[in-house]
Amino acid sequence: MERIWIYQSNLELTAQEIEQSIEKLSGFTEQWKAHGKQLAARAEVRYNRFIILFLDEEVAAATGCSIDKSVRLLKELQSELNIELFDRMLIAYRHGDAIKVASRSVFENLIEKGEVNENTIVFDNTVSNSEELASRWEVPMKESWHAKVFQLPA
Repeated sequence: MERIWIYQSNLELTAQEIEQSIEKLSGFTEQWKAHGKQLAARAEVRYNRFIILFLDEEVAAATGCSIDKSVRLLKELQSELNIELFDRMLIAYRHGDAIKVASRSVFENLIEKGEVNENTIVFDNTVSNSEELASRWEVPMKESWHAKVFQLPA
């Protein structure tokens, strides 16, 4: 099982930005080390919005310093692309075929208006491994932590 980190962009990435991101992330993961030991890592961009780092911890585990290096890389990418990757208060959800991102207050308004409900697919970026990514990352709001935080109409 792989450990993962999900970074959600506030803006949808263009094809050129995705290519630039993958190139930078691939260069990083190919040389990413923890205490001199090569890490078995990879990265991908999903839905033009989520950057996901994968690490096979059975090969070697990340350390605080190696995680700090990955965060620095993501902050560089954030700056280069003029996007926000570290705002944990932005909620990502599906709206038809699109993936939207809203602040907490906007998301609460969408719930009040009925545009978002218990069956709206939301993204739980707190998942921490590849198994959870497959089973809990994209779920109806009623099955996620969002239902505990946001008051759904009765």
